[in-house]
Amino acid sequence: LYDGPYPPYAGGGGFLMASPLAERLFLASERIPLFPIDDVFLGMCLRSLGVEPEPHLGFRTFGISRRRGSAMNRDPCLYRSLLMVHRLEPDALLAMWDLVQDDRIVCA
Repeated sequence: LYDGPYPPYAGGGGFLMASPLAERLFLASERIPLFPIDDVFLGMCLRSLGVEPEPHLGFRTFGISRRRGSAMNRDPCLYRSLLMVHRLEPDALLAMWDLVQDDRIVCA
């Protein structure tokens, strides 16, 4: 479907942008041929605007640890400073939200 390497793109788990960029992306999305992988399509639109996505440590597209069974994936202290975490099931996400909001948790 695509000839060559994908352009730099933000992982589909989440991203953060200023509203003026969102408006420019909307206009770009009407000019760029639709691609079936949404985050790659976003990268194509960004490239057409001359914008390159920047990584941020607060976004964890693959969770805290790539090993699903890792105890780190259940430690609320590791989640407190994050903006977005992918790979948590809805029930686990709601439970983690309650934990990180608890003022009684003491983190090192």
